[in-house]
Amino acid sequence: MRRTILRARRILVVAPHPDDEAIGAWGLMRKLRRTGATIKVLVVTDGGASHPGSIAWPVNRLVAARRRETLGAMRELRLQRSAIRFLGLPDGGLSEAPEHIALSIRKAVLRGPPCDLIVGPDRGDQHADHHAVAQAIALVPRRGERRVSYHVWPEGGGRGARTVRIGLDGTARAMKRRIVRSYRTQSGAISDAPTGFTLSRRHLKVFAGPQERFQVCR
Repeated sequence: MRRTILRARRILVVAPHPDDEAIGAWGLMRKLRRTGATIKVLVVTDGGASHPGSIAWPVNRLVAARRRETLGAMRELRLQRSAIRFLGLPDGGLSEAPEHIALSIRKAVLRGPPCDLIVGPDRGDQHADHHAVAQAIALVPRRGERRVSYHVWPEGGGRGARTVRIGLDGTARAMKRRIVRSYRTQSGAISDAPTGFTLSRRHLKVFAGPQERFQVCR
């Protein structure tokens, strides 16, 4: 299966939030781009709930910044703006309207020619948005593509019998570490939201480890 994944020519990476595309699949995307593959990225939520209560970073500013962060990270892979689509659905609210979410993702996934590979979040992920997106993708009719999932929360999870491992050498790991940290809103740039998320050293160590693991979706 690993060989099949690395031979994919048209790939769609689905991210529940702006940064999951890099955390979950940066190494895989880098490998595929180096072989000439075409990659599209679908970011489902607007990311506006990561730092509730911030005065310096109201939701509109945060959403715009997180979108720029994704665009900047994907430019490192030489992806054009047209290859990245933002659905802008409410961060933290996907489980409240599953039918609407499923329809939105279905339309986005089925838009355009069929893919060889769809990469999305794992249904076993403990973040409610990740789980909701995974459930929605599972409802989308297949068009002959392979599907694999990545696990983000809790960090270091997602091991299973049908695991495909993609190795990252030292250069790729260093690059991924830099890219993940380039999402500055998630890396400590926002200091006035006590309950907001901040990427820790532990997160970074796990997210930019020597392997990316993907579960094969039946």
